[in-house]
Amino acid sequence: MPSTSDLLAELRRRGVEGCDDSSLTRALYATDASLYRVPPRAVARPRDTDELLAVLDVARATGVPLTARGAGTSIAGNAVGPGLVVDCARHLHRVHDLDPGTRLARVEPGVVHAVLQGRARAHGLRLGPDPSSHTRCTVGGMVGNNACGSRALGYGRTSDVVEGLRVALGTGEVVAVGPAAGAGQGAEIGAEAGAGAALAARLGHVVDGDLARVRTGFGRFSRQVSGYALEHLLPERGRRVDRFLVGSEGTLGLVLEATVRLAADPPATALVALGYPSMPEAADAVPGLLAACGPAVGGAVTACEGLDARIVDLVRARPRHAVPELPTGSGWLLVEVAGGSAGEAAAHAARVVSAAGALGSRVVVGEEAAALWRIRESGAGLAARSLGRPAHAGWEDAAVPPEQLGGWLRDFDELLAAHGLAGVPYGHFGDGCVHVRVDVPFAEETAAGRQAEGVRRFSDFLEASARALAARGGSLSGEHGDGRACSSLLPLMYDASSLALFAAVKRVCDPDGVLNPGVLVDPAAATADLRPPRPRREPPLALRLVDDGGSMAAAVHRCTGVGACVAPGPELGRAPAGGGVMCPSWVATREEKDSTRGRARVLQEALDAGPGSDALVRDLADPVVHEALDLCLACKGCARDCPTGVDVATYKAEALHQRWRGRLRPRSHYALGRLPTWARLAAPVAGVLNAVARTTAGRRLAAALAGTDPARTLPPLAVPSARAGARAAGVAGTAGDAPAPDVWVWADTFTDRFAAGQAEAAVRLLASAGLEARVVDLDACCGLTLVTTGQLDAARRRVERTLAALAPYAASAAPLLGLEPSCVATLRDDARRLTDDPRAELVAGAVHTLAELLERLAVPLPDLTGVEVVAQPHCHHASVLGWDRDEALLIRAGARVTRVGGCCGLAGSWGMERGHGEVSRAVAETRLLPAVREAPPGAVVLADGVSCRHQLADLAGVTAVHLADLLASRLPDRR
Repeated sequence: MPSTSDLLAELRRRGVEGCDDSSLTRALYATDASLYRVPPRAVARPRDTDELLAVLDVARATGVPLTARGAGTSIAGNAVGPGLVVDCARHLHRVHDLDPGTRLARVEPGVVHAVLQGRARAHGLRLGPDPSSHTRCTVGGMVGNNACGSRALGYGRTSDVVEGLRVALGTGEVVAVGPAAGAGQGAEIGAEAGAGAALAARLGHVVDGDLARVRTGFGRFSRQVSGYALEHLLPERGRRVDRFLVGSEGTLGLVLEATVRLAADPPATALVALGYPSMPEAADAVPGLLAACGPAVGGAVTACEGLDARIVDLVRARPRHAVPELPTGSGWLLVEVAGGSAGEAAAHAARVVSAAGALGSRVVVGEEAAALWRIRESGAGLAARSLGRPAHAGWEDAAVPPEQLGGWLRDFDELLAAHGLAGVPYGHFGDGCVHVRVDVPFAEETAAGRQAEGVRRFSDFLEASARALAARGGSLSGEHGDGRACSSLLPLMYDASSLALFAAVKRVCDPDGVLNPGVLVDPAAATADLRPPRPRREPPLALRLVDDGGSMAAAVHRCTGVGACVAPGPELGRAPAGGGVMCPSWVATREEKDSTRGRARVLQEALDAGPGSDALVRDLADPVVHEALDLCLACKGCARDCPTGVDVATYKAEALHQRWRGRLRPRSHYALGRLPTWARLAAPVAGVLNAVARTTAGRRLAAALAGTDPARTLPPLAVPSARAGARAAGVAGTAGDAPAPDVWVWADTFTDRFAAGQAEAAVRLLASAGLEARVVDLDACCGLTLVTTGQLDAARRRVERTLAALAPYAASAAPLLGLEPSCVATLRDDARRLTDDPRAELVAGAVHTLAELLERLAVPLPDLTGVEVVAQPHCHHASVLGWDRDEALLIRAGARVTRVGGCCGLAGSWGMERGHGEVSRAVAETRLLPAVREAPPGAVVLADGVSCRHQLADLAGVTAVHLADLLASRLPDRR
């Protein structure tokens, strides 16, 4: 076998430039969404199918194993391998054809489901299967796993909608298989279709040797996904090699193109929530409900999902994640029905309710239905955090015939109890498929030095569960494939003759075992290459990670790899829908290292670098960590939008602290990280400095001294500052002043030194309602810039001084108003991690945003009727504080509001730093700048953050305003 350098040289000689064996890349691709970690020798990112074929040729010639990877969301470990990992999502994402007439779409393997779905819906069509990961999973990955999803009940599995595949076998031969193969594609594809016919004959010969076994042992129920789908090779099934290859997990061939059949998208749907005393009792109701209303009897049910109360309770406990009202129960069925109109869907929903035998029911439509689907789609991440200790995949998607489901859930509860474990079941109950995460105590036993004990408990549980499942006629996998998790358990589900058939088809398609070795045939043990038992390194931390038991290793292992952070489609410029923020830099670059998942995986490598480990990253000070974290904007979007609450901004601050503590820091840390100090010292000559900064020479000099981007302008200093202006106007004060005001206005550093006008506007706005507001005449900085540059010891000292200064105001009867969202968020979120000072909780509970204060005090609003508002919520406003009150306030005042999602791209000091300019602009171009360009004439651009307003001024020449400025500008003239 060649050296890695020779392997890469050969790939590049064949034209594959996108190949890499760096520690960073290997760490990123060593894991998927499973329990497994297998560092590859190298990663290839082919730009077209010719390059993909070249990668396969090199792998075959050198004997290096090859594993195909789509979105990297495999929960069974299907997408990790020891040789070459091929990233098919990076470039192979072309939709070649979408014909509304034939309802066929021909696509490359890296096309994301949601992108194809969007193209199809423009014609009133949809791709039927819709896995929970539909916002990021690829069609190639769906073919690999035979993905199903919630609506497979109504629209079928991937194997049911595939009409043709173009595949490169492990032999190197390219074949076209399926009814659509070779249709009108020219002589070359015709030859490939001939090769496909020859393949069908060879595979048919294998099956014909044991027809009775295949007819009775395979395709017994819809979710029998484990093993190879030999039933599709039966002569009476037309020897559908394309559908046989679906679910083969990349062990037989590489998908070059897939042709899929689309379905009509229903004009109307309704979601029925049905409550039951427990999950098994909910499962008991499924057969009767489907017998009355299911698709098999011509009913309108398209999905029948189970949802556990523990998952719902976890969502309810998270801030700003509303859960629609649900009927009484501890387990729910969510049943979707489709109709030609809203009335017809409602009638179908009524029939479901009458057949359900539930404790209670509720028909949910619109945004409430969407909210319930979001909870269900985040099930894997939420279930991982729903118990007292982290829960893991590994026994994740077993399935039984639906009539066995209630009994299987009871069996499973007994199995969990017998092994001292717990799990939270949910899933596709209409198909008998149960997802669950099990709290195997790997971390506890690793900490106690008993790694072998944790692995043994896991192994014993898997074997016992597989035996019990087989007794009920079930399948180890119902849609995710067997992968490394369940392949070694296949002998407990299939007899020796069936396993021999699996080996025979593997020999036909991949005789040298190049493709995804260790999966399905000649499998590795389920306990090989497990991530959780690896030894961990826990350095002394500057931050109090109170939500993770003080452990940064536990914090970064919140990431399960399900990939919600890479949800935007593969087209450049797509940003998260629904006002989400995660993850701005990934949206701009589409590099795995810039995703929340990628960063978490690198941090896991750094903290799993205990004695004797094979970690690719040494520790938190390793340059690899900082290469991965460099483009993190510290927006905290992941802390809200990630289903497991990964907070990369916090981890980045700690990592920067670990790397630079006691060392000479980059210039930008001294210049921008200590900006409040420099702004205070510059106040006496602010006007002169502003004039100098407006010159080209002044800007270049400042950039050279501060390590900032010379293309950036500098935000002007306020003249006078907010506190100085308040003193001059007689509206400044300190605690103990008599009489006390109605409201205290906290002049954070950015408001005080850069945006004094918004403090004056807030005072005028409150005065118009008869309320006296005074500006707190103290230098009370929250320490934000020190936190984001990792100067955590200094940040702790700063925040403790500020807490001491603000505590008397927080304890007073008058509420405390904060105007800069990032500073309010720092007091509410970061302060408690910097210090255990009890005043942190007092101040966090007392400081209000302007919208919160106006709502609390019932302040009359000026009339904004007819005003078009394009609003860019600050990232920390969207992620930590919540912007819903602001939006409701504007609408109540009469404005028409367009809320921009995503991030502005400046993110405080980040976008000012040298080397970040290009990505900063690209982030702004994903949502903000297009929204501003498309705004109607005269629209008000609203941005409460100083950084957002500066980004708009710098890149678009747009003057944006704070909410206080907008409202104050519409006050009646009282002259």
